[in-house]
Amino acid sequence: PELLALDEGTVRGWLDRPDFADQRVRLERILRGKPHVRSAEVEELLGAVQAPFASERGIHPTLANMDLRFGTAGGEKITQGNVDRLTSHPDREVRREAWENYADAHLAAQHSQAAMYATNIRQSVFLARARRYPDAITASLAPDRIPTDVVTTLLDTYRANTPVWHRYWRVRREWLGLNELREYDVKAALVEPRQVSYGQAVDWICQGMAPLGEAYVTDMRAGLTTERWVDYAENDGKRQGAYSNGGGRVKPFIFMTWNGTMNSYSTLAHEIGHSMHSLLSMREHPYSVPRYTLFHAEVASNFDQAMVRAHLLKQARESGDTTFEVQIIEEALSNFHRYFFIMPTLAAFELEAYRRVEAGGTLSAPDLNTLTADLLAQGYGDGVTMDRERSGSLWAQFSTHLYANFYAYQYATGISAAHQLLETFAGDPDAARENYLRFLRSGGRLDPIDALREAGVDMLSPAPVQATFRTLEGYVARLEELLTARR
Repeated sequence: PELLALDEGTVRGWLDRPDFADQRVRLERILRGKPHVRSAEVEELLGAVQAPFASERGIHPTLANMDLRFGTAGGEKITQGNVDRLTSHPDREVRREAWENYADAHLAAQHSQAAMYATNIRQSVFLARARRYPDAITASLAPDRIPTDVVTTLLDTYRANTPVWHRYWRVRREWLGLNELREYDVKAALVEPRQVSYGQAVDWICQGMAPLGEAYVTDMRAGLTTERWVDYAENDGKRQGAYSNGGGRVKPFIFMTWNGTMNSYSTLAHEIGHSMHSLLSMREHPYSVPRYTLFHAEVASNFDQAMVRAHLLKQARESGDTTFEVQIIEEALSNFHRYFFIMPTLAAFELEAYRRVEAGGTLSAPDLNTLTADLLAQGYGDGVTMDRERSGSLWAQFSTHLYANFYAYQYATGISAAHQLLETFAGDPDAARENYLRFLRSGGRLDPIDALREAGVDMLSPAPVQATFRTLEGYVARLEELLTARR
């Protein structure tokens, strides 16, 4: 408020002064938000409501991680840490039991969860209107100068390409020899699952990221080993998901649960991408320069996965090891399923939920379940036989993502930008490496759309999403070839 009370011309005059270089980004963002800053009295009130307005976003994860009981599958207790392993179990009955019991636990608390989520949306809508934004999505994207067209272009391009997913579900059903593919079959292994030790995963990741240079790999290997950045032990009551966090001068730390699977290796590759992003940007800038945004972040994590995967696929094809090739493709498709199927679905769900509230409507658990099931059905097509009631609980199973308002879509834009960036390494690898490392080091110095444009990706166009669908289609086509060869 004190800065905005000054003459704007005076403040803008500071931006070009060398002694204000480290404050330039923050000053620009403060000035950018000036039209949405209210009077001192209103600002005091808006500041006072922030803590109570954050309550439900803490209650929902607490409920999901501490109070829900998921029962058992195959005699094993289901936890947030092992549910992914159990829903990909080779025994179909174990998969079914795990998927259904996990969904049923959320359905048992669906009305409480719906009330919390609806409250969060109403609060966000209130704050957007209080700050004179046209809607909540504009309020959420404006600070990082992300046009709302980025979201709508993503969702339109995703819907136009869902036949690629329908094709995959048909291939998966044929490969597994099933009369119908159920939702608890979408993670079933197509070949014997490979057990991967933590050490093996570290070696794969370091080998795969070698094109980024020796310094990058040395720092990464130290973080994954001797510097102990990773908490990967499974524990009862451990929260779901995987995260990399670190700020200021604190080293980045990774929270995940290691299950000894290809998906565990993939998760580690994803999170170390975040960590290296944090490390390089932290070294480049003083604390006064803002951290990179969530939009930046999901590019770096998905890029590491894509680059390591490309390295492993090359190895498998050169050696003629088709079993390993299928295992890598399965890891890829599992990753795409989460970030390029589930996340666009949640993004469309979130956008519609906000629109309903902004139009004066209400949100009940049946409303949210039906909306989720309808959106999933678009992606499943005729390839998956749905259990609509249990499928509809998917929104409740993401008790963190949906409370970071308009976050889910950034996984899909992140994986899209990552794959388009990887394509640049096929042309001029040296230039591509320098462009990408510059993107990582830029931290929050540039807004995400500008930072990616500088690296060679235009997120205002459908091209990155289309490029990623081409990659997905390539994996599906290769599975079809291998399936034909097996017959």
